[in-house]
Amino acid sequence: MSKHSAVPLLRRRSTRVAGAVGAVAALGAGLTLSNVFAATPAAPKVVLPTANATFDYQIGGGYTPAKGVTAVSRDRSAKPAKGVYNVCYVNAFQAQPDVLDWWQKHHPDLILRDKNNRPVIDEDWDEALLDTSTAGKRTGLAAVVGAWVDGCAKSGFQAVEFDNLDSYERSGGRLTKAHNEAFAKLLAARAHAAGLAAGQKNTVDMLPDRKKIGFDFAVAEECGEYNECGAYAKAFANRVFVIEYKNAGFRRACADFGAKLGIVQRDLDVSPRGSEGYTFRTC
Repeated sequence: MSKHSAVPLLRRRSTRVAGAVGAVAALGAGLTLSNVFAATPAAPKVVLPTANATFDYQIGGGYTPAKGVTAVSRDRSAKPAKGVYNVCYVNAFQAQPDVLDWWQKHHPDLILRDKNNRPVIDEDWDEALLDTSTAGKRTGLAAVVGAWVDGCAKSGFQAVEFDNLDSYERSGGRLTKAHNEAFAKLLAARAHAAGLAAGQKNTVDMLPDRKKIGFDFAVAEECGEYNECGAYAKAFANRVFVIEYKNAGFRRACADFGAKLGIVQRDLDVSPRGSEGYTFRTC
């Protein structure tokens, strides 16, 4: 679970939808399937992050990276930083409070609900869980979140991180890890099709299935605090971005993995530089 979830702006759907409509029209005009597929451009190349990058976590608001920073993560509503590897933050498994009305209006069937038809809420962050429980619902969610992923690519990001993979743990048994892994697999495929590397956000329990899902790297919050950095490092060949919030966790992560992983300490609100409480330290 991210320590901060910036409010996502709802992007327009990808032009892929228009492209699909155009393909159907072309078929109606007499073109063969082989001609349509031959005209489909190859997926852009996916560029993976490097191990031990100097990293900054900027999902609370973008600012000019400090000297030496080579990778940043920013909210999908933000512009990528110039001259560095950019990871796009997407809250893919929960609806933030500011956009719940939008989900209720346009996709009420994709919100997980209790026996009284009320949204199931992550009480720590006041976020409604999205319903990944069936193939049909996952397809519907992938149409919405997939358009956000396409937006990340169009903005110029090189990768995307999918937050709240562990929403099933807060679902009261209505969701399972298998449900969320199946949705994550759809999202990773969408990212790759858009030329983006797909990042696993937290959730050590998914590491054994990372290849099946399609994850390329990890973003791990407080793995030093909870002694989990080694599991991520081994699974992703050190292609791991670590965020610590407490001094003890930061010291432990740096002592054990400072020469291998991209580790940063940020304030809990991941505030922009110049804000009260702003913290930024690297190993």
